[in-house]
Amino acid sequence: MNAPHSASAPTPARTVRKAVVPAAGLGTRFLPATKATPKEMLPVVDKPAIQYVVEEAAAAGLDDVLMVTGRHKRAIEDHFDNAFELEQALAAKGDSVRLDAVRDPARLADIHHIRQRDPLGLGHAVLCARNHVGDQPFAVLLGDDLIDPRETLLSRMLDVRDRHEGSVVALMEVDPSQIHLYGCAAVEPTGEDGVVRVTGLVEKPSPENAPSNYAVIGRYVLEPGVFDVLERTPPGRGGEIQLTDALQELAGRGTVHGVVFRGRRYDTGDKADYLRTVVRLACERPDLGPEFVAWLKEFVAGLTEAERSGRERFAA
Repeated sequence: MNAPHSASAPTPARTVRKAVVPAAGLGTRFLPATKATPKEMLPVVDKPAIQYVVEEAAAAGLDDVLMVTGRHKRAIEDHFDNAFELEQALAAKGDSVRLDAVRDPARLADIHHIRQRDPLGLGHAVLCARNHVGDQPFAVLLGDDLIDPRETLLSRMLDVRDRHEGSVVALMEVDPSQIHLYGCAAVEPTGEDGVVRVTGLVEKPSPENAPSNYAVIGRYVLEPGVFDVLERTPPGRGGEIQLTDALQELAGRGTVHGVVFRGRRYDTGDKADYLRTVVRLACERPDLGPEFVAWLKEFVAGLTEAERSGRERFAA
């Protein structure tokens, strides 16, 4: 067990203190890179994607994080553990910057690990956390969705949970043609800006059958009663136990709210979006951005010139 990181500013007192991070997926969309490397450990600039997620949880005051992993995911455990030999080598060199970077993952929170033995879906991965979570409300953060560190989505969801209890999901308006890629929420207004009541959920509906264009993205704050529902939820779409199906039952009881997110979100589960994420975050880094942006402008200008030259040759 790792000691929580001591922050310079106190984090808010929360009724929710635990976070669950499902990380058992096979990462087939990134093969062959993920043949021996967990997809969650793919670098986004110079940190693995999953570290951004844990940092988000810690920044929102969640100091107990359970990773639900699978086979061949030992690298995740190692990353959030101490690396004594490496730390000693860096300390001997007086390299305090890299030493802090190596130590930081282990200091973010109390990190725990459990294996999802069978790939039975997100709902089953959440159910695997039952013994650790107990009868407390908890957050679920999916590693494919990175929320920009400047955003306060999770903190706002926790505030809504503190006021309304029940469960809270993060929603994002998408083009109706893209709704089939997401869980979709039927909603009604609450009178509070950016907060809706969720009256129903459908997993990846066709555009013509979607109740709205509100997509469920990878942040949830769940009441412990979701475990009882998941235990009796049969496999749904894809033969997996869908968290969306369990939330549909809770929504029917009137206990699910949604927070509409309009900020910066990065989807690292798609190859093209992963590359865009790396470029965006690299451009914004003060230590990398100026030089990288200058090179990028020159590179894009060269592409444009080559494309123009190609069109001229074709016209001739």
